[in-house]
Amino acid sequence: MRRGPRIRLTVAIFLLLLLAPHAAIAADAGFTQFIASLWPEARATGVSRATFDAVTKGLEPDYKLPDLLLPGRPATGAPSQAEFVQVPADYIKEASIARLAAEGQRLLQTHRQTLNGIEQRFGVPATVILAIWGRETDYGRYRLPYDAVRVLATQAYVGRRKDQYRTEFILALKIIGEGDVARKDMRSSWAGATGLTQFLPSEFYKHGVDFDGDGHVNIWTSVPDALASAAQQLVNKGWQPGLRWAYEVRAPANADCTQGVPEVTKPIGQWLREGFVPVRGERLSAAEQAQPASLLQPEGIYGPAFLTTKNYFVIKEYNFSDLYVLFVGHLSDRITSPQPFAAKWSASNQLRTSDVETMQRYLTRLGLYADKVDGKAGMQTRAALGAFQKSAKLKLDCWPSETVLSAIRTAR
Repeated sequence: MRRGPRIRLTVAIFLLLLLAPHAAIAADAGFTQFIASLWPEARATGVSRATFDAVTKGLEPDYKLPDLLLPGRPATGAPSQAEFVQVPADYIKEASIARLAAEGQRLLQTHRQTLNGIEQRFGVPATVILAIWGRETDYGRYRLPYDAVRVLATQAYVGRRKDQYRTEFILALKIIGEGDVARKDMRSSWAGATGLTQFLPSEFYKHGVDFDGDGHVNIWTSVPDALASAAQQLVNKGWQPGLRWAYEVRAPANADCTQGVPEVTKPIGQWLREGFVPVRGERLSAAEQAQPASLLQPEGIYGPAFLTTKNYFVIKEYNFSDLYVLFVGHLSDRITSPQPFAAKWSASNQLRTSDVETMQRYLTRLGLYADKVDGKAGMQTRAALGAFQKSAKLKLDCWPSETVLSAIRTAR
């Protein structure tokens, strides 16, 4: 007797339901074995057996996390972070900046003694540290949604960056064992960053500061420790005291947007002589004009333009996104000044990630682009698009538009 499609489908579903629990059990058994295998490495790092057993007892993976490589399943990929998929007008919303700036002004007074001490010790302005705190966790009001230990363990087991997360997981055990945070209080983002100012465990050990003097580095509930640790991280990455993060400028009509990459640096005075004008009419000192700077045009020739200093790129080491730096830098300015950006963000649309990847692949084949194919229209991608526009005799605007995408598809 011949079986119909409906019978075959029913049998298939029955077998799937029958086998799925066993597959899950096998996968979790593999996870348990993997965690147990980390004990020698944890012991060598200084984790006690008691801490290892207590923290890992009953630990289960979270296969719903993004950025995992699960056998038999499509790669999940990292979630689309707002810094990389939103246009500036959506990411740097005036209402959000105004709200955070007002709260920052209040906190500037509440924590004045601590912030003065941080400025004196590290040379990082209080407003910059407050802006990082505001951006990362809304000044501590945003509760991080994940169990950090579970996140780090899962990423170490089936994540895309297993070796990195293996180290981060073991260091998380070390932090808990040393009593700096209770197991239940180590909450994190999906990628394992934890605390008021969002550190991975390795960053905690590299940059953590016991600023309140209680014998523990506590970035979870101690505001002095969290803010001082953020300042220390910036210093360790090259922060220069007394140097602004950027200057908003008006670009001249003949400006070449393909110069908007970190590799093209000139003294600020030279940019000014080429026709770039500070939007507030500031008269920059000789010392300021001697500082090297790069051109940043986040929306190509549209929207605001900036001359970015070394400190801009130091903040970018905290979170590798131009929009993140613009948000933090602008918020730090707004805590002490009510002035928004002088130029308006344009109403440009962000192309889909897959379309930007198409552009990047084509530009790579042409030898115009040598960075990652990641679908993110960063500095290098915008400059490469501008170079293509020059060669194709298109309007030079260094922005990934439908017009450029159509020209690339035709050229391919």
